[in-house]
Amino acid sequence: MGADVGVALRKLVPPPALCGFLLLLALMFVASYAAGAAVGPVAPGMHETGTSRDGDDGGDGDGGGGGMDMDTDMGDTHGTGGR
Repeated sequence: MGADVGVALRKLVPPPALCGFLLLLALMFVASYAAGAAVGPVAPGMHETGTSRDGDDGGDGDGGGGGMDMDTDMGDTHGTGGR
């Protein structure tokens, strides 16, 4: 009866190589998160100052919080008109 439990337990436990890979993956994630948190934001000056997050998008009309409206700001970039 003890041998049956050991065989059943071995079938449920993942192989050691998979456990090692998952552990390495978790450690790499923790290390990269810690490095990113230590360095800070990539481009801290890219956000617009003076905009609010209460639904006012700065008046540019795109509803994206101050982003560019592809149709008006960049012209016709997709070839849908102007020919």
